[in-house]
Parts: sequence; structure tokens; C-alpha cells
Amino acid sequence: MVLCDACGARRAVVLQRHSGRRLCLECFRADIVGRVRSEIGRWGMIGPGDRVLLGLSGGKDSYVLLDSLVEIVGASRVFAVSIVEGIPGYNREGDIAAIRRFARDRGVDVIVTSIREYAGAGLSEVYARARRRGLSHAACTYCGISRRRILALYARLYGATKVATAHNLDDEAQTAIVNFLRGDWVGMLKTHPLYRSGLGGEFVPRIKPLRKVYEWETASYVLLHRLPVQEAECPFINMNPTLRARVRTALRMLEEREPGVLLRMMETLDAALKDLASRARPLRLGRCMRCGEPTSPRRSLCKLCELLEEAGFAVPIYQLAAANRLSPPAAH
Repeated sequence: MVLCDACGARRAVVLQRHSGRRLCLECFRADIVGRVRSEIGRWGMIGPGDRVLLGLSGGKDSYVLLDSLVEIVGASRVFAVSIVEGIPGYNREGDIAAIRRFARDRGVDVIVTSIREYAGAGLSEVYARARRRGLSHAACTYCGISRRRILALYARLYGATKVATAHNLDDEAQTAIVNFLRGDWVGMLKTHPLYRSGLGGEFVPRIKPLRKVYEWETASYVLLHRLPVQEAECPFINMNPTLRARVRTALRMLEEREPGVLLRMMETLDAALKDLASRARPLRLGRCMRCGEPTSPRRSLCKLCELLEEAGFAVPIYQLAAANRLSPPAAH
């Protein structure tokens, strides 16, 4: 029996290749929660008076983040929003029920809503219409921007002061490389934890406490703890591959050959951008003329309104709500 390199008492169940250590279940969990705690403290992600909204998808990363946040800041300061994308065979009723049970068992309230309730159509319908119109955007484009907007909405509605997303180390490394390849230095700075938006008090800052935890670690975590992670894989993941998807494949190969390279890259990038990110004057965001949500400078429409208009959704539900000053669709 191989003993844990950390405690020396229990059987090792995980080989942490980037550190070379073999860890037991308890020490593996403590290591992950410890890195999340360290990242939160290092960058001041969550202060004493903060209330955190967590995007709980039912995937491995969001389960690990919820577990970690409950231990670090307490269940009373966390609530979750789960968004049904609207993809046949994905986000099934059983998965939603498991998400509710998981959150309830940890003392966390969860709100279930959907892209359809917000925009008037599910992701599959939006993507199908876009393809019929000859648009080449990946389904992930529509999904990602819709999810961010919905989380921002519920953060404002329920008084959250931070929105926590479960982006892991692999996600952040991919974003860094994609921004570099596109020459998007503003995008690079925006991923740094010290960068602040220029919208003002209404904007709820986003935080990524898992940004120094590998994807394989969250996968191992849910497997070893037998958490009810959603098993169905999104059918769009391998369709119309984006630049990010190709970068993801390349980085996985690199990490396999040189364990720890992604962690070292992100630590180096954090250090290099620290002063710039903290001193940068954020762009003063504008307002979408249709829905009133934030948009890039010199743009009259936000990206979501523009994407949906191109796909044939001229007046989504959220625009009607804004125009008539109605409450947003109720969650179920």
C-alpha cells in the first residue's frame, strides 16, 4: 500500500503530477480547498461583507467550487443559480434534481432558470436559426454570453456582491493563450483578479476562485467523493471547433509532457500583469440602446442583442421586460 506523502498515514489515491506527490482522499481535498482559499485571500476576491452568487451548472467544476466556498466562507453567504441551456438530452430533470439536493444538503439555496425564460428560446433553437441564416458562430458563443448575462441579472436581483464562476486552471490558461494569439491585451488584463470594470456600482464583479485548480483535479474530486455530477456531455462541444477548442487540445498535450507547465504559466502571468491590472484605467462601458445592459464603448447594441438579432430574434423577452420595466421571468 502506498501511503500519502502529506500525512504519511492513509492510503494514497491520487498522483498529483504537477507536484509529484501521492495524496490520500482527505489530503487531496485539503490541498484543493487550500488553493481556493489562498487564491481568494491573495487577490481579495471575497471580503467580510460579500454575498456570493455561484453559477452551478451541475458539472464537476461547479460542484467542487460550491463545496469549497461553503467550507471557506459559509453556506449563509452563498447562493446558486443553475441555468438550463435548452439542449435536448442535456440538463435533464434528473440532473436538475441532483443539483437541488446537492445544494440543499450543504445549506445553499439554488434558483433554477433557463436561457428560454430569459431570451425566449433555448440554445438549440437559437443555434439552429443562426445556422439556417448562414451564421458561423459556435453554439458556445450564444451559450456563454447568455449565461453571463443571466448570472449578472440574478446577482442584481438578489443582492449578490460577487458572482463566482467555476473556471478552472485549464480554462484560464486557454483564455490567456487565445487573447495572446488575437493580440487582445485588454482581454488579457481583464482576466487578472485585480482588474476592475469601469461600469460602476451596478456592475457585480466576477471572481474565479478555481483558477489555480486543474480540470483533472476537479474530475478526480467528484469521482472520489461520488458527487452527482452531470454525466451527459454537451452535444455542441465538438461541433464547429473554435480557436479555444484547438488551444485546449494543444495545452493538454503540453501539460501531459511537462506536468505543471500550465500552473507555472498562470503564476508567471499573474505576477507580470499585477501592477498593470491594478493601475489600469478600465474602459468606461456604454449601455445597450435596446436592453440597457452594459456594452463595449462606441457600440449601440450589446453583443447578446446583436447575436440574437442576426439569428432572427428581433425582440427577445428580456428586451420586452426592459422596455416595459417589468420584472424578469420568474425562476422555477
